[in-house]
Amino acid sequence: MNVPLLWYFADPMCSWCWGFSPVIETMRNSYHERLKIALVLGGLRPGTTTPMTAAARDEILHHWHQVHERSGQPFQFDGALPDGFIYDTEPASRAVVTAGGLDPSKIFAMFQAIQTAFYAEGRDVTQPAVLAELAAGLGMDAVAFQQAFDSEVARARTQAHFAQSRKAGVRGFPTLILQRGEQLDRITDGWQPLDAVQAELDRLLLCPG
Repeated sequence: MNVPLLWYFADPMCSWCWGFSPVIETMRNSYHERLKIALVLGGLRPGTTTPMTAAARDEILHHWHQVHERSGQPFQFDGALPDGFIYDTEPASRAVVTAGGLDPSKIFAMFQAIQTAFYAEGRDVTQPAVLAELAAGLGMDAVAFQQAFDSEVARARTQAHFAQSRKAGVRGFPTLILQRGEQLDRITDGWQPLDAVQAELDRLLLCPG
């Protein structure tokens, strides 16, 4: 019998995904014997090259406050998104892909380390040196990580994640899709509290696949 697969489409620089972090971690702990959970990097703003405008900063910080109020997740608001910040999510996503390539068991840990650094600590996770430091904090060799991160293989694998997200029709993050054989059931588009997500997942798991 094939084990059900729960696809988690997310971006490490997506604030609602940060808000969803306790939910997905609880589910990973609670459902690990019943299904597999796979992370797909969705690509929120990959390849952005222009600095953020003041209006865009205000809009994003408004979302951050909403996430904080609804989820309780910590944010470092003071000094967040400073002048000249370029909100390119590709490096952070590539860092997660790189960590998973070096040690598949570290993919979620790297995802969470980047989220924590960006949202709770106000660090610039678009910078390779910061990403390598986070990888080292998880026990990975910083030099090996940096070399893999800079490789065309890592860039291609990251783009493959983005392509998988588009092919699945994912338009926002976080998104959860349950796969049982060829059957796909969307559990959530966007942030939902744990009880709502668990109720829908339990309902689907009890239904014939």
